[in-house]
Amino acid sequence: MISVRYIVADVDEAVGFYQDNLDFKVDKHNPGKFAALLRDEFTLYLSAPGAGSGGQAGGDPRPGGWNRFMIVTNELDVLIERLRRAHARFRGDISDGGAGRAILLEDPSGNVIELFEFKKN
Repeated sequence: MISVRYIVADVDEAVGFYQDNLDFKVDKHNPGKFAALLRDEFTLYLSAPGAGSGGQAGGDPRPGGWNRFMIVTNELDVLIERLRRAHARFRGDISDGGAGRAILLEDPSGNVIELFEFKKN
């Protein structure tokens, strides 16, 4: 499965656009803040600027920038520690809010990968 997160100015408007125009189905929706949309094997996560962990990770994300793909893990702390031992670079610290916890990892070229862990119930 492939996952991508986009920061959007209006989550609810974006949900309608993707549903109505591109055949996405709503999996999760926290109005005004967050949505997870599905299309085949693709998940599109939509976050309002500053909303929850994904909307805060790495600084001050805005629509049109900060695009990245996500790796969802059940062991965020273990993964971060392994990457730190390998001298990986991170953009900011762990953010904790909304649906879970996140941190932004940079590849050697500075491209961003979001490492994300959903809250444990």
